[in-house]
Amino acid sequence: METILHQISENSSWVSVVTLLLLLIWEGYAPFFSFFRKQMKKRAHHALRNFALTIMNAVMTSFGFIWVWLWAADFTTANQLGLLNQFFLPVWAKALAAVLLFDAWTYWWHRFSHIVPFLWRFHRVHHSDPQMDVTTSNRFHIGEIFISNTVRIALIILFGAEFWHIALFTALMFPVVQFQHANIGLPPKFDRLLRTLFVTPHMHKVHHSRYYKETNSNYTSMLSIWDRLFGSFRLSKDLSKIEFGLNHFDDDSKQSVLGMLATPASKNRTLPKAENPSKS
Repeated sequence: METILHQISENSSWVSVVTLLLLLIWEGYAPFFSFFRKQMKKRAHHALRNFALTIMNAVMTSFGFIWVWLWAADFTTANQLGLLNQFFLPVWAKALAAVLLFDAWTYWWHRFSHIVPFLWRFHRVHHSDPQMDVTTSNRFHIGEIFISNTVRIALIILFGAEFWHIALFTALMFPVVQFQHANIGLPPKFDRLLRTLFVTPHMHKVHHSRYYKETNSNYTSMLSIWDRLFGSFRLSKDLSKIEFGLNHFDDDSKQSVLGMLATPASKNRTLPKAENPSKS
């Protein structure tokens, strides 16, 4: 079991790349929304803008944070600090506990990003995509990633996580995050079965709605239990009527790479509650 977990963590990047490619193909052949039907150039342009942010964030994380996370994990293990080091647990149980702790934190971090005005200013970049697809899963402002990566340093010490626990969590979470953002639809019965454990495309389409009651729901990244447990679980009777994006951010200038980078400085209303389309 330990060997399998280590292999998954060591191949986290490949897992994400393969998942991305498969979902891009799926979207091309059977999209849920016809954003880019017979418009490959438009789809490619949309993807390239989102990937530009992906590359910025990947470079910053790879060269600015991974080594700090590694140091924090080694320091924590050497000094037996953190929650997980206070109990004698088998390797698999410790890894499972670490994944659950990081996933629970990711839920609350996401929820804070909607509640706290300063954090929402950065998180708006992710929600302002009017054509959500798998590339949206990597569309985050570099400022948001910097803040969350910095907080993770403290979490590693607090949880007592090993570095490979972080890689394992990433390897498990990223494919689910890519899957839930993809412009695809599942048979209702299968989606219903799957969301008893994981976040599904149905759940996350609701989260990216312009309607604030839907925007402020379904915060979890991987396991759907957190939304059910903390009262933020929400479904839609008709997904085909959902409108993605945020009011005031639909212009091409706001959707450009420079426009997305400048989004936190926008003077438009900051909280998703103000984005109710029926009142705009």
